[in-house]
Amino acid sequence: MFVLEITYTASADRVEAALPEHLVWVDDHFANGTFLASGPKNPRDGGVILALGDDRARIEEMVESDPFIVAGVGEYTITEFLATRTAPALAEHRQERP
Repeated sequence: MFVLEITYTASADRVEAALPEHLVWVDDHFANGTFLASGPKNPRDGGVILALGDDRARIEEMVESDPFIVAGVGEYTITEFLATRTAPALAEHRQERP
């Protein structure tokens, strides 16, 4: 599993201009089952996405297609982790330690 944290690197008006395309991108990844949760940070200097996956290279490639990255208004920090404990609603995504 991955925590994808985007930090805005451009003015709020440039971020807002790219937001509609970014939200379509996010919706596409919810639809294909990759994203579990997403939303803006508080304060609103970026956002966070909880993503499923076991291939970091694939996640890195996917992030590069985010319209925020394409427009040059943000940068990602990608943190991979093992979800060894979850809420009952996320039990199907629980992972075993190697």
